[in-house]
Amino acid sequence: MKNDSTSVDIKIGGMTCVMCSRAVTAALGALDGVAAVDINLAAEKARVTFDPQVATIADMRAIVEKSGYRFLGVDGEEDGAGAAAQDKEMRQRRWRLGVGFAVGVPLMVLMYLPIDFENTHWAYVMLAIATPAFLYVSGPIFLAAARALKNRNLTMDVMYAMGIGVSFVASLLGTFQIVLSREFLFFDSALLLAAFLSLGRYLEARAKGRTGAAIARLMGLAPKEATVVTEAGEQTVPLQDVRVGDVLLVKPGERIPVDGEVRDGESYVDESMITGEPMPVRKYAGTQVVGGTLNQNSPLHMVAQKVGKDTVLAQIIKLVETAQGSKPPVQRLADTVVSYFIPVVLGIALLVFAWWFWVANSTLLFALTALISILVIACPCALGLATPTAITVGLGRGAELGVLIKKGEALEVSKKVTMVACDKTGTLTKGTPTVTDIMALTGDEAEMLGLLGGLERHSQHPLAQAIMREVQERGAMFAPVTAVNTLGGLGIVGRRSGKAAMAGNARLLREQGVACPEDAASQLAAWESEGKTVVRVALGEQMLGAVAIADEVKTDAQKAVARFRQMGLKVAMVTGDNARAAKHVASHLGIEAVLPELLPADKAAAVSRWQAEGEVVAFVGDGINDAPALAQSDVGIAIGSGTDVAIESADIVLIKDELSDAVTALQLARRVMTRIQQNIFWAFAYNMALIPVAAGALYPLFHVTLKPEWAGLAMAMSSVTVISLSLLLKRFRPQ
Repeated sequence: MKNDSTSVDIKIGGMTCVMCSRAVTAALGALDGVAAVDINLAAEKARVTFDPQVATIADMRAIVEKSGYRFLGVDGEEDGAGAAAQDKEMRQRRWRLGVGFAVGVPLMVLMYLPIDFENTHWAYVMLAIATPAFLYVSGPIFLAAARALKNRNLTMDVMYAMGIGVSFVASLLGTFQIVLSREFLFFDSALLLAAFLSLGRYLEARAKGRTGAAIARLMGLAPKEATVVTEAGEQTVPLQDVRVGDVLLVKPGERIPVDGEVRDGESYVDESMITGEPMPVRKYAGTQVVGGTLNQNSPLHMVAQKVGKDTVLAQIIKLVETAQGSKPPVQRLADTVVSYFIPVVLGIALLVFAWWFWVANSTLLFALTALISILVIACPCALGLATPTAITVGLGRGAELGVLIKKGEALEVSKKVTMVACDKTGTLTKGTPTVTDIMALTGDEAEMLGLLGGLERHSQHPLAQAIMREVQERGAMFAPVTAVNTLGGLGIVGRRSGKAAMAGNARLLREQGVACPEDAASQLAAWESEGKTVVRVALGEQMLGAVAIADEVKTDAQKAVARFRQMGLKVAMVTGDNARAAKHVASHLGIEAVLPELLPADKAAAVSRWQAEGEVVAFVGDGINDAPALAQSDVGIAIGSGTDVAIESADIVLIKDELSDAVTALQLARRVMTRIQQNIFWAFAYNMALIPVAAGALYPLFHVTLKPEWAGLAMAMSSVTVISLSLLLKRFRPQ
């Protein structure tokens, strides 16, 4: 694929089965300049990667329509042409359903009345009533079948057309008593069969629309307009006209238009659409806001920093749509089965007809009924919908929960995960050093903290930053310190009121001749045994106190580890931190396998060793140093607050900075794969159970057959069952 390639999502109408998607893929793929085509059958979209210097949207429209399908525009277009076309199609389907059942049911009733069709004109009456309705209801099926055959593509419409076509032609011949007698009046069956097929298509279309509801809701979060503040005053402009650097006014009750930074004002913002957290977040000057979130109680002035496709909301939508169009291996297997299934069923239908008519010496009517019923009941539409509908609904639900699964393949692998390896800093812990304990030996905590802050304000060390934050939060005054000097590996020294002032480790104080009181030494040793860094403070020859600093464990980490274990997964920690700190955190969380002091390459090597031992490894990390391990693992899970490199290397991205969402991701993946397997089972079950019945297997013993119209209803219900099962994923809740 060339570097100047681009991707576009086009909406295509008329795709009803796997063979349809294959036909569209082949047609678009044959265009010069097209590098790849990915079809999402559930969403009825095609993602086309192409070179705009060679191929155009007009070329794609022409080839799609030539293949017999409807080009409904480019996804994201504002003209609404695609939506209008879909609305019109749904209205037409409702009309066809109404006509089909309104005419078909009375015709069926006529067939059960004691009427002598052989010697009366009732056959002509039925012909006159049924023909216009039949052509109207079944017309789209025959047109689609004709286009498919013209393009040498064996689709479901071909089988439908054969089934209902044979029914109607037999009725026509029987009416005029050409070859066949009037016992072959299938007018009611032909019309009801077409009506049931249309009912199935209608219900499928409605359900497909619901599968993308999560994405539709996300898209609806972006406001259509924004208020730009200029020297000339306030001006309302379309959202697409907002530029980076624009100052925007967001009034109470309005959604934040784009990503940016608050410049003025203070308010609470509902960020539940991004974080899933119900509690609003306080925003003030200098804080970041995300497009699509809801400003609640006060006006805010903000500076636009990311607009259009660069906003967090746009990236989430794009990521989920891309993943929904991807196919896990189980779907590829199902597609392969379908490609062989149709010709095999055609062969079975012909063999069954031959058996009953020529071998079993049954009537032509019986053999023909079996042929029609098999053609209809065997259509594997449900099999083609089993995977894409579950993926579309499941990944959309994941986006609502703050879990972005980047590709369908990750779902199948996630179900097989046996081990979860976690980075420590930023994943299990908050990633920012924090003062956890304070000891003032002289009883004057403010004096001790003031001296400590006066020294550390001259340092750029991360621990110094933690101390500075604590001193400021406690309102202590920074003591003036002169002649400050940093001693690598020891601490920092200076002069205060003519005395030596120092802050650092035990070795620094020993070298400066400062003793640690025995009653304090045991407490400091206890802190250090917990993996905390202890900074001692002294003035002259007297130790004033100490503070303990640690990277605190995330509040949800312990519960997340326990949930991993409940799922039957092994949990390990891999970190570049020292062994003492790592083991303390691991002990607190209940993690037994700990690999400390590892370089980035060492982390990837550790994952590789576990894989060699037969483990399927999910790695959870957030930093640049986690990227190799994320890429090496079977499933890489990146904490959303992590670096871009880590997120790019991952298969799953967590929007929130919480480890518990990694549990949610794996549980969701398991649930989606389970639902896909259930869908495939039921899709096959309908076919495997009813094809023998349609073929007349029960007739010799029980005189049970399957009428064509009821075969059509069963076929429609199989698709509805599969889609309904997929829609249940919208109710998924993490355990």
